This record gives sequence, structure tokens and C-alpha cells, in this order.
Amino acid sequence: MTDIAPNPGVLDDVVSAFQIEGLPVRGRMVRLGAAVDEVLTRHDYPEPVANLLGEACALAALVGSSLKFEGRLIVQAQGDGPVRYVVVDYDTSGGLRGYCRFDPEEVAKVSEGFTRPGAKTLLGGGVFIMTLDQGADMDRYQGVTPIEGETLALCAEQYFAQSEQTPTRVRLAVGQVDTGEGPKWRAGGILIQVIAGDQARGDTQDAWTHVQALFETTGEDELIDPTVTTSTLLWRLFNEDGVRLLEEKPLRAFCRCSDERIGVVMDSFSAEEVADMVEPDGKIHVTCEYCSRVYKLDPPKSEAPAASA
Repeated sequence: MTDIAPNPGVLDDVVSAFQIEGLPVRGRMVRLGAAVDEVLTRHDYPEPVANLLGEACALAALVGSSLKFEGRLIVQAQGDGPVRYVVVDYDTSGGLRGYCRFDPEEVAKVSEGFTRPGAKTLLGGGVFIMTLDQGADMDRYQGVTPIEGETLALCAEQYFAQSEQTPTRVRLAVGQVDTGEGPKWRAGGILIQVIAGDQARGDTQDAWTHVQALFETTGEDELIDPTVTTSTLLWRLFNEDGVRLLEEKPLRAFCRCSDERIGVVMDSFSAEEVADMVEPDGKIHVTCEYCSRVYKLDPPKSEAPAASA
């Protein structure tokens, strides 16, 4: 562990755990640069949709980085609004991938005006889901809560309150920043949680109220500012109480699609269905929904009929 001090350096694509000194409050902060830009620019998303997916990437990293096993966290929300589905897949090696399904005309309609539509407006009525996947030999754990509040941050707070009974605060930010190479997507987030009281700690409510007041001063612009590092922002927020930076985990854009995985999917179709998929160039085109990579496959050769006796 290292004490926090102002740091003028810049470090992107990392999620960092921290502890408030002497108080029963812990947290994590994420800063995403090239990783989230790669995820968002793989698709031609309208700005509100890209913003929603960027928030989901930051949230998945904040929550997933606390997992104590090798596996995946899947953050998703689905509803009856202009965005039907948003999903981000975080694996414990730090890989992130995600995508949205949406109706372009409906998104354009709700985007009219001066206010950028948030999660509730884009998703409509629906559910917010977190899924823990510990591998093929383990059962998945899935928590589901209604979409409440206009942001994914509020959805996450509601999830933790209902599914885990853990008081939690979340703030997320997404935007495009031009540092001289053209606008690039950036995302950031911070999550704090109170540690339950016990005989040693006593009542934790006063400490939680105090830290929340400091948390509220976090600016969304600070979370995506490439000149403000994690340690600098934590120092700004909590230096009067003291804060310790714990482990840091690197993040990257990573998709698990492969020729082998695509082959497994293709094996699930009948010969007739496969024949209908052949394009004019004689290939079967399969596009990964996450990374937009297009696989061009040779159709399976039909077996010659057996010669008659």
C-alpha cells in the first residue's frame, strides 16, 4: 500500500482500489482512455448510445475489479426504449468488450433538445442485471433489479442496495477529449462502499455521511480529464482524512471471438440454414456483435451421395 500524494503524471486504462484512512469506507476509481475509445469506435454509435456504453464499461471495471476469482462480470440493461440492450463483459484479466442494440430513429427522436438523454430515457422500462460467471464448472450468479433513476450509476446503487444490502455510491462520466490527435472517447468512474459496523467499528453512519459529502464534490469533468491522475483526484477528495491507494489493475479492450468460437456457433445450424447464409462471393459472413470483426468462412462441402450397387 502507498500513501496518496498529488501526482502530475498521467495513467489511463487502470482501475485502482483505495481505503479512507481510519474510516470504514473503501472504494475504487477507474480511468479509461484508449480502451474505451476502441470499444466505442468499433461501431457507428450515436453520441447518446456511445455515452451509455461508455458508462457501462466504466461500471463493469469498477465492480468487476473486486472479484476474487478468475472469471467474468457481465453488466447489462435491457428495456423497451430506443436502446433495447446494452452489455459489457469484463474478465478478471482486465479485458473489456461491449455493444448496444438500438433503434436509430427512436434514439434521434429522444435526443432532440438541449439535454443528452440518460439511461432511463434510452432504455425505458426494463431491468438492470449483473452476472458473475466463474467458469464452465460453476453455476452463474445473477442479480436483477428494475431500471430506476436516469443514470446507470443510480441503477448500480439500487442494485447494491437491493441485491447485496451494501450502501454504495457511484459516479460515472463519459466524453470526448481532444489532446491534439482529434477527439477521443474517455470514461471514468468512482465507487465507494461502507464497511458494515461491528463491535470494533461501532456505528458507521457518521463516517459514511461524511465521506458521501466529499464524494459529492467529484466533478464529471475531473473523471475524464487526461491531466488529472487517479492519485491526484483521490488526494483532492480525501486528503484531510487520509487515503491509501491499494492494488491497481490494468484494463484493455479485448474480444474473445475467434475462428474456433465462430465454428462452434456454425455447427449449431442445419445444412439448409447454412446454405441460406452463403453470400454472392461464395463465403459465409459472420460479424462479431462486440468488436465488429467480420469472419468469412468457406461453406462446408456437401458429402457426395453414395454410389448405388
